[in-house]
Amino acid sequence: MEFLWSLCAGYLLGSIPFGLLLCFLCGLGDIRKIGSGNIGATNVLRTGNKLLALATLILDSGKGAIAVLLALYVFQIFEAGAVAIGAVLGHVFPVWLRFKGGKGVATTLGTLLALSPLVGVAVCLTWFVSALLFRISSLSALIALASAPLFSMVLDESHYIFFIGFLALLVFVLHHENIRRILKGEESKIKFGRKSS
Repeated sequence: MEFLWSLCAGYLLGSIPFGLLLCFLCGLGDIRKIGSGNIGATNVLRTGNKLLALATLILDSGKGAIAVLLALYVFQIFEAGAVAIGAVLGHVFPVWLRFKGGKGVATTLGTLLALSPLVGVAVCLTWFVSALLFRISSLSALIALASAPLFSMVLDESHYIFFIGFLALLVFVLHHENIRRILKGEESKIKFGRKSS
């Protein structure tokens, strides 16, 4: 029962659609009608408001981290893992938005940083290095999360490997369209700085 309660609690916190709420509060309208229709930070960035996108990234990561930290304080490792899964599922399938949310990368990173700071930092660094090499955000996220189970074993955090592996697999499934575009060479690239005129 504690596992189910933890899963539900994580889901409720994870289902808060910060990207959608921030865009409405800032007068940018419904983010679901812009770009990909996603409520995450990447799509919020398409509004042209970088600060809002950053705020969405922080809040989406933060809700995952806070959910896990609360679970670690109140319960044990197993319940914290359940809360992590619940938080990501809540972000991806929020009941308030007819189960159409984000793709879970930021929230997953937040849960990883809370479950195991060393694994979370390693994953974030892997994303950063991959982004510099390939300049494709989605590919960098996939590489980083694919490495997460390996990091959990190398850094002696294997007690979380089931939860970390599940979250990595979920993100891969949700990025199936991105994977197709990557294979076709059609995925958009990250632009570092401005081109000189």
